[in-house]
Amino acid sequence: MNSLEFFKQYWPFMALGLWFAYKWWNSKRVIAMLPELKKNGAVFVDVRSSEEFASGSAPGTINIPLGELGSRLSEIPKTSPVVLCCASGTRSGMAKLLLRKNGYSQVHNIGTWTKFLD
Repeated sequence: MNSLEFFKQYWPFMALGLWFAYKWWNSKRVIAMLPELKKNGAVFVDVRSSEEFASGSAPGTINIPLGELGSRLSEIPKTSPVVLCCASGTRSGMAKLLLRKNGYSQVHNIGTWTKFLD
């Protein structure tokens, strides 16, 4: 099997692997930025459901479930950095897109909320 045939057959798995590698790399980048973000008054938002948040959360995070985020934007200042988290990084990735679309310029996705505990 030549490389073109290999790519045609396995490209979905390669794309999935690249997606997970990107999520891992981005999370590490945000973790490294946390001290500076905290110093700059970052707001930490957990976009999991209220039930998930009640079962465990990182200190200093506020809970705004993803489904409510659009109607609760006024609770998040546009002048501060925002760090988002959820259970896996997927919902916080969607929240990042929503915030960016609504004029938030300093938005970061740390991925899973437990990374705040590291």
